[in-house]
Amino acid sequence: MMDAAWWHVFTSVCFWSPFCAWITAQVTKMLCGFLRTQKLDFFSYLVSTGGMPSAHSAMITGLAASVGITHGFGSTLFCIALATALVVMFDAATVRRASGLQARLLNEIVDELFKQHRFSERKLAELLGHTRLEVFMGMIIGILVAMIVTSAPLLMK
Repeated sequence: MMDAAWWHVFTSVCFWSPFCAWITAQVTKMLCGFLRTQKLDFFSYLVSTGGMPSAHSAMITGLAASVGITHGFGSTLFCIALATALVVMFDAATVRRASGLQARLLNEIVDELFKQHRFSERKLAELLGHTRLEVFMGMIIGILVAMIVTSAPLLMK
């Protein structure tokens, strides 16, 4: 029989900080989208990629910050979390951003070809990556949420 210790993950700030940072970023993204379009589509914003702020950056920074706060900024665990955060944020601002720009260009090509009735109308997702500002804002959300969650007295550290 498996030990029920896995359940304790839900009492850890290292679980709740990234989770709350991700939720905060996605809700912020939803509110920004609502202000821009006057349409509220909760589910699509909950699972969307790209946009302001970066939920990936918020989540991974929330994890790194909570690990640093609880285990020490000089610990091996923090170094692993920091390295992972840097890779995720670099990827969001470069590789995924470039993929989104390529998708936009391909969609323009498809539009031109479709107008001439030579190609299908299928489109690619364009909002894949983030600008540096979106990544930075996600990072700020992650750090702030981690500071709030790690100071919560109900969670085990």
